[in-house]
Amino acid sequence: MTESKETNGLKQGTLNILNGIGLGVIAALVPAAILGQLMKALLGVAPAFAQTVINITTFTQSLLAAMAGFCAAYLFQMNMIQMCSVAAAAMIGSGAVTFKNGLIMVAGTGDVINIGLTITLAILLIKLIGNKLGSYTTILLPIIVLVVGGGIGLLILPYVKTVTTFIGMIVMAFTKLQPLLMGVLIGMSFAAMIVSPISSVGIAVAIGLTGVASGAANLGITGAAYTLGIMSYSVNGMGTTLAHFIGTPKIQMANMLEKPKLFVPVLLSSALSGLLSAIFNLQGTPNSAGFGFSGLIGPLAAYAKMTPGWGSIILLTVLYVVYPVALGFFMRWLFIDRLSFAQAEDLRLEV
Repeated sequence: MTESKETNGLKQGTLNILNGIGLGVIAALVPAAILGQLMKALLGVAPAFAQTVINITTFTQSLLAAMAGFCAAYLFQMNMIQMCSVAAAAMIGSGAVTFKNGLIMVAGTGDVINIGLTITLAILLIKLIGNKLGSYTTILLPIIVLVVGGGIGLLILPYVKTVTTFIGMIVMAFTKLQPLLMGVLIGMSFAAMIVSPISSVGIAVAIGLTGVASGAANLGITGAAYTLGIMSYSVNGMGTTLAHFIGTPKIQMANMLEKPKLFVPVLLSSALSGLLSAIFNLQGTPNSAGFGFSGLIGPLAAYAKMTPGWGSIILLTVLYVVYPVALGFFMRWLFIDRLSFAQAEDLRLEV
């Protein structure tokens, strides 16, 4: 009985951290994903306003770790001091904050794997300390969690980044393969990364993913995003459904890792989508790969490599909207309605 309770507690704790990261992703990344390209288009019309919005949403992305830490601590039903302590430690351990020559710089979202590890350390510290500090809790707890939890997170960051480097080497090997096979494997790889703690954008930039491989990465993520959104629309509502592809499918990370069978329809969709990149010579850049449909970054990068005109616009509309929508409904029919392999409830999000 005790072992069963401990197992259930460990599982729930892990889900709390993963769900916290997923909620942090929504709060931190979706504003930039929705407003980014729109504001860039308005720079010529209202430059001061557009640039201010771009600056605000870009900075907000760098708060991913703090938001994820706060959300995870909330799911553990912690008090305000504890939640703030976890958020601060996560921010330090994320890698989004760097210290050099007396300057503090904030850039990027940080390493999601290390964010999760730092949040875990901070929460374990808080659980370990409990009420032992008595009336000094308000003063000492933030210090201990920040210095110890955040400090350890900062120390292990370089080692955790080696995981990203190793995955990047595997993906790089795929780019040497025959184009059709490369498209399939790159599409599947980036779809798997986008619903895991691994940063798809970070991998793409680290290895300089470009050309058709970049296009395959974006189409793979797009296929996965639409499939997850459409398979779960009956339990998540329209707003959350749209967040899968307008924002990021990483919001399903906890559900995917809790129920690995969900990777089957996702990887199948991404394989079929990535294949089209090679067939239609869809391209991209290292900075655009890993975004999928989010913020229209993938489609716009592809359009920049194509012959301007309605033909290219129609092709991109088919590849980034019509085809993945049809594919998503097919996957829902096949894996939920026909085979009962999964249920929409498996993908429910509590936002």
